[in-house]
Amino acid sequence: MPYDSLKDLPEGVKDNLPHHAQEIYKEAFNSALDEYKEEETAHKVAWSAVKNKYEKSDSGKWVNKDS
Repeated sequence: MPYDSLKDLPEGVKDNLPHHAQEIYKEAFNSALDEYKEEETAHKVAWSAVKNKYEKSDSGKWVNKDS
């Protein structure tokens, strides 16, 4: 099922990712789900999209790679 809004995202995404990373996740997930028709694949694609722009800091928080 595609995510209509950020509040629909899984807890692990909402609780850990900054707002912009959540937007990336949602858009990538919905696009991949439409293309591949498999939720597991869509989640992998979404995390990959997030990891293109964000990384986990030493403290465990997700931060923008450009910062």
